[in-house]
Amino acid sequence: MTAKVNLQQIGAGHINSTYLLSEPNGAQYILQNINIQVFKDPNAIANNINAIAEDLKKNHPNYLFPAPIKSITGALMVHHNDKYWRLLPYVAHTIALDTLSDPKQAYEAAKQFGKLSRLLDQFDPSKLRPTIPGFHDLSRRYEQFDLALNQGKKELKALAANEISIAQHHHFILAYYSSYQHGSKGAGQDFPDRVMHHDTKISNVLLDETSFQGICVIDLDTLMPGKFISDLGDMMRTYLCEFSENETDLNKIKIRLPYFKATIEGYLSEMAAILTETEKELILYAGKYIIYMQGLRFLTDYLNGSIYYPISYLTQNLDRAKNQFKLLRELFENEKILQSIIEECLS
Repeated sequence: MTAKVNLQQIGAGHINSTYLLSEPNGAQYILQNINIQVFKDPNAIANNINAIAEDLKKNHPNYLFPAPIKSITGALMVHHNDKYWRLLPYVAHTIALDTLSDPKQAYEAAKQFGKLSRLLDQFDPSKLRPTIPGFHDLSRRYEQFDLALNQGKKELKALAANEISIAQHHHFILAYYSSYQHGSKGAGQDFPDRVMHHDTKISNVLLDETSFQGICVIDLDTLMPGKFISDLGDMMRTYLCEFSENETDLNKIKIRLPYFKATIEGYLSEMAAILTETEKELILYAGKYIIYMQGLRFLTDYLNGSIYYPISYLTQNLDRAKNQFKLLRELFENEKILQSIIEECLS
C-alpha cells in the first residue's frame, strides 16, 4: 500500500491559498496556489524571485532566502489546470505572528526586512518586473479615488462626506512625494529605486518560535522595484497600533511609542549605512505616505461599491478608511516626538 502525503491548509492570508505538505518520511514543505486575479502575470513573480535568489546565492550564500523549489523541468512555478502552483521549503521551529505583542517582535521583523534590502543594495532593481503594477503609486491611487468620487452613488458620497474631505485635504502628501520623485528638491539619485518587499506586515516574517529572533522574510510575490518608504511605511501602518484597520472604535487607534522606536531601530540596524540623506529625511514621511494611501484605497473601494476588499457589512470599507485616517492624524499629532525618536536612532 502506497503511503500518502498529508495536506493541511494554513495561514491567514487572503490572496494565495497555502498548505502544509507533509510526507510519510517526515519531510515538510509549503505548497501554494497563486491567485491570478491579483497576480495577473505569475511568471513575473518567478522571474523576480529567481533573479534575486541567484544574486543572493552568489553574493550572500549564507542568507536564508526561501525561494521555491524547482520542478523536474527547472521551473519555479507549475501551471496545471489553469492554476499556478509552487513548492517552498518549510522552515522548522519558526512562527509567523498575526499580531505583535512585544516591541522586540517589531524590532526583529523590521531588521529582517531591512536586511533583505541591504543585501540587495548592489542589485539592479530594473531587472525586476512589477508583479502588481502601480501597487504603491500614490498618484495612481489618488486618480482612482477621484474617478470613484465622480462616478460614485450620491448616497455613498453623502455617508463618506467627512472622509472625502480628509482625503482631499491631505493631497499635499502626494504633492510632497512628487517633489522628491521628480527631483525638484534636488533629490535625483538621492532618492533611488531599491528592491522592496512591499508587504511588510508581521505575518510575512518568520521568527524563532521560542526566542522570537528574526529568521527570514517570506511571501515574496511583491518583491519588485520601489522606494524605501514602501517597506518602512507599511511597517509603521501595521506595527504601531494595537488594532488592525477593522477596528471601528477610533478611540483605540493610538500609536505605541515603544513599537515605533523598536521598528525604527530594527530597520536602521540594517539600513542606516546605505540610506541616503534624502531617505533619512523621509523616514517619518514614509508612514504618512503609506497610511494615507491605504485610507484612500479603502475609501475608493467604498465609493465603488466595495468590489475589491472583502466586506462583512456594507460600510466596512468606509470604517476602514476612518480607521486609517485616524492613524494618520495620530502620526501628525505626535510628529515632534516621533521625529526626535528617529533622530536619536540615527545618531
